[in-house]
Amino acid sequence: MRDVYRTLLTTVAGVLALWLILGFWPLSVGSRVALSLLVTLVCGVMLWHQRRASQSGAQALRDIVDESLPPEDFQGAVILACGDNTALFAGGTPYRETRQGWYLWVKDAEQLPVLAQHLSQVRPALVSQISVMLAVLPEQHTSVDDFTQHLRGWQRAMVQCRTALGRIPPVWTVTWVSPPAVCTGAEPVWFTTLSNRAGIQIYQPGQGNLSLTDWIRDTVVGERLSRLSQGLWLDSLLVWQKTSVNSLLSVRQGELPVLKFCVQGLCMAPVKGIAGNLWQQHIGAVTALPPDTAVTGDSLPLPEHLLPALPRRRGISRKMVFWRYAGLMGGIFLALAMLASWVNNQRLIRNVGDHLALYHHLTGQPVAPKLLAQQRLRADGALLDDWQRRGEPLRYRMGLYQGLRLVPPVEAAVNDWAPPPPPPPVIKKVIQGPKTLRLDSMSLFDTGRYDLKPGSTKLLVNSLVGIKAKPGWLIVVAGHTDNTGDDKSNQLLSLKRAEAVRNWMRDTGDVPESCFAVQGYGESRPVATNDTPEGRAHNRRVEISLVPQANACQLPGNTPASSQNDGVSKNEME
Repeated sequence: MRDVYRTLLTTVAGVLALWLILGFWPLSVGSRVALSLLVTLVCGVMLWHQRRASQSGAQALRDIVDESLPPEDFQGAVILACGDNTALFAGGTPYRETRQGWYLWVKDAEQLPVLAQHLSQVRPALVSQISVMLAVLPEQHTSVDDFTQHLRGWQRAMVQCRTALGRIPPVWTVTWVSPPAVCTGAEPVWFTTLSNRAGIQIYQPGQGNLSLTDWIRDTVVGERLSRLSQGLWLDSLLVWQKTSVNSLLSVRQGELPVLKFCVQGLCMAPVKGIAGNLWQQHIGAVTALPPDTAVTGDSLPLPEHLLPALPRRRGISRKMVFWRYAGLMGGIFLALAMLASWVNNQRLIRNVGDHLALYHHLTGQPVAPKLLAQQRLRADGALLDDWQRRGEPLRYRMGLYQGLRLVPPVEAAVNDWAPPPPPPPVIKKVIQGPKTLRLDSMSLFDTGRYDLKPGSTKLLVNSLVGIKAKPGWLIVVAGHTDNTGDDKSNQLLSLKRAEAVRNWMRDTGDVPESCFAVQGYGESRPVATNDTPEGRAHNRRVEISLVPQANACQLPGNTPASSQNDGVSKNEME
């Protein structure tokens, strides 16, 4: 994965973590601040570490440019050529491209894991196509100990590739030796051993692979000696390969695991060697006639026919890797958010349930604890109602909100009890006034009018015999209508009718206007249903009542009300 994707994933992970802490998890303010700072610090350290790793990787890969890497849509094998690989790359070119493979030159063992890491970042789609080829040229080594250390170094580097690639890549080995003297000038011959096949296969251009027996038997005139010589040469090479290479890498050495070669190739082609090399030493020990050192400057043939036998898997691109990690982080975030929502809803249910249990447990005696519990339930109900109208907070969502099922029990509990009214004040002397007098409006006024009818004076005189102005009493005249018409017109009509009755009483009885209070209620206080003519007739009325009020209705020549009356009036008003 490239650095930009890695940085983006780290940033997204930090944002999602902060969203969980600040928006979902039920934490105290101090805990939220502490965790937010911790997440920010961790993300900052990770971004800094990624930047340092990118810089160090770039420094280690200063000899490798991305132009030498295969394109991301390359379908062939990607081979990291290790070991004695100088002769495979003419002119020091960092790579060789063929129809079936892309060979990358690995300068030394330290560069191998760094190159694997770089490939996994910039070409993740090709990770499954990567394999490591160990090139062995015994004619370029003279010391057995140095050669052993050389192989151990490459073995250690191959194991370190597991960190970058997620596993030890497929490892295969190819050994080149010069052919016998009788085969000088002949075409290179490839001998192959596969892990899933028995025996040795000889590759014939245009004919495919043949078994060793068929290859020796199927000879033309003049080639039998050459092939017999190559067969003997092959036996010696197999002995050397098993003793010096296979047995060394197939034995566990400390922390180094066993390396199993998926393919082994042996090629007889002219190799530019040095005097006294390991191959001459081996042949000299067997025949006492060491071969001559070949002099050639040509590049060695590449093992193209071995590439189809390499294990292959399907790779994934950088974007696929990014979206895979992004999807994983999104899934983790969703799971943790749902868990936090469930915890928050459980806490809400527990808190409201505790308030309900306490409310039902209290009997109302004394009143204060029960009233306080009821106030808590009213606050819970108001909060749940507000959430129902505006939407619950994000921390309660994710499809787990439980507040709706709490609303009915809260409302039922709030409405099933009311505190008892306060006891009436102690009154030493109660003065009973006359009952409310109710006059039919239709007997006094025409429909929709507020002028007294002619002849209504007699009705008023007979009805208002008991209504007398006296100090300390207020004459309240209230008008009422039915629901015919609009509210504003009815209220104004009721007020005008009450004023007409008040004016008649004031002018007829010579009562000061301060003794009256006029009110118009319109249709707001019916005494019967407005659905029937009889009910509407009852609602069209004018009510006259006496209400005790201190310092009210001071008639001329009267002294102010006594302190006792004042006290009674105040008590009755209360």
